[in-house]
Amino acid sequence: MGTRAVIGRDGDVRPSHSAPPIRTVSFERGDGAAAAVLRAVRTQGPVTRDRLPQATGLSAATVNRQLQTLDRLGLVRERPDLIAPGAIGRPKVPLMLDRDRFCVIAIHIGARSTLLMVADLGGRPLQTAAMSTPSGPAGPALALIARRAAVVADSFTQRIALWAGAAVGGQVHSDGSVDHAQLGWCRAPVGQALEDELGLPVSVSPHVQAMAAAELLLAGDPNTSGVDLLFYVRETVGLATTIDGRVRDRPGNIGHLPVSAPLLTGAPQSTLQDVVGRKVFDDAVAAGADAAELLDERARVLGEMVALVRDLINPDRVVLAGQVFAEHPHGLAPVQSAFDGATSLPTIELSPPRFGARVQEGAAVVVSLGALYADPIGALQNHTA
Repeated sequence: MGTRAVIGRDGDVRPSHSAPPIRTVSFERGDGAAAAVLRAVRTQGPVTRDRLPQATGLSAATVNRQLQTLDRLGLVRERPDLIAPGAIGRPKVPLMLDRDRFCVIAIHIGARSTLLMVADLGGRPLQTAAMSTPSGPAGPALALIARRAAVVADSFTQRIALWAGAAVGGQVHSDGSVDHAQLGWCRAPVGQALEDELGLPVSVSPHVQAMAAAELLLAGDPNTSGVDLLFYVRETVGLATTIDGRVRDRPGNIGHLPVSAPLLTGAPQSTLQDVVGRKVFDDAVAAGADAAELLDERARVLGEMVALVRDLINPDRVVLAGQVFAEHPHGLAPVQSAFDGATSLPTIELSPPRFGARVQEGAAVVVSLGALYADPIGALQNHTA
């Protein structure tokens, strides 16, 4: 993918050789009129024009102006084939998101494995490939990931790629570089490596924030008021907060929290990060510990940790994502029990992510779509030739 396609102000598609920007992304529903109209069409479509003012809170004139622009850019389209048969009077033509013209490239870089995807503008994965996350220096590792992403993207030559997004663990800097302790990366140029290979605008985000954004933007839930907490525990641990329709820009750090898990670590006190890794569990089993008892202890530690943070923030909803939460034979029940025993507030039900085991996919896809959803016209027209 040596060149990229851009959308001109006239709606025409043409190649561009200019250097696209690399950016972190702020996940929000978007307050602009175009974002509101696109969101309503995307989440409620097929929908007729007369229903959009009520769905968006905008006037009919404003809705029609936004639809004209979104149609010119190729983001929405009329579907006369969906008109109800036998309608009396002038038929109302349904509108839908155009899922066939464009695509985005989505990447989730994990401590052990990396997902590479092509998705449509509704967030639906069209193709998914997996690879082991390369070890060794960041430069060659990222070059390999970017080349593999380009191979996946090139299989969709009939679509126009608009954006690339990467969700990754660790700390993400404003220039798209990443510090990742488990991979040994310091200022690894994730965004630059993808831009060099794909020739697209690139967004990079901490993956836990991106998982929270997937819950917010891709799940189709119109109720976005209040505060949500999302905990992620796999090889790494993390916390993200969503407040009234916006994911907080700075993710929380909970890996250093002190916990007591002597069966797992052999020490009277450890950190949360110490007890969640697969190696710690496997080493304890190899040393003769009973696997069922280890799973019980880890569930207790996780439930008490979630209760501690929940009591500090008092959110409306708590979501638990990541393989470690789901590995117990009884699912979330032991974590819920430990949470109920440790919280000082009225108990609430802990929820799995809406994407289930596909939460990494949702995280990667929403990074590549976040800028478009927040400001669809600006996201396209800011990169005109």
